[in-house]
Amino acid sequence: VQLQASGGGLVQAGGSLRLSCAASGRTFRSYTVGWFRQAPGKEREFVAAISWGGGRTYYADSMKGRFTIFRDDAKNTVYLQMNSLKPEDAALYYCAAQSGNNVYKDYGYWGQGTQVTVSS
Repeated sequence: VQLQASGGGLVQAGGSLRLSCAASGRTFRSYTVGWFRQAPGKEREFVAAISWGGGRTYYADSMKGRFTIFRDDAKNTVYLQMNSLKPEDAALYYCAAQSGNNVYKDYGYWGQGTQVTVSS
């Protein structure tokens, strides 16, 4: 599976962005997909994940109620809708995929990052 993240950019605090993670491969629908982020000087952290089939979603506590992850398997794409963005949300955002069930780690496939910048 090859992944390509896009949709990052500069937004004012309180604004919204939608990130996309486009995948190659006919079996994409059978993969769990996650979003992670890494800010300068900080460790990479889990943001959200969605199970294969889209039946279950998972969020880091600080993203609940603001971020929504969803997938369109017909388009081989997973989205991360980010609302009410805060300056602390600024980071390089990565999407990742795995065929396992541990949504917080053990991802074997990673896309390149897309930069999100939030101005105060």
